[in-house]
Amino acid sequence: MTNKITYIDKEEQDLIESYKNIDIKNIKKPTKKDQKKIKTIAKNFINKESKMNIRIDQYELEKIKECAQNEGLKYQSFIKSILHKYLTGQLIEKKYIISKK
Repeated sequence: MTNKITYIDKEEQDLIESYKNIDIKNIKKPTKKDQKKIKTIAKNFINKESKMNIRIDQYELEKIKECAQNEGLKYQSFIKSILHKYLTGQLIEKKYIISKK
């Protein structure tokens, strides 16, 4: 029994298929200088993030965790993604999608 992969779109399919064709034996380890640069960039990125605490109803938290699991994300990453999409105008309410049909 084989599972047929369903892709979101052509771009995702191309990305996954190109990833499968990478020969990892040909990938060289970054130099010590490059490794140091990568670590510095990662630390600077993390330092730019701020932590926040919120209170949330237990039922809503369970629903968030459920949705996050369906998306293959940790619930904190899922919430961060939703906030980012909302702030950048990428999150659209269902009522607007339905009314355009």
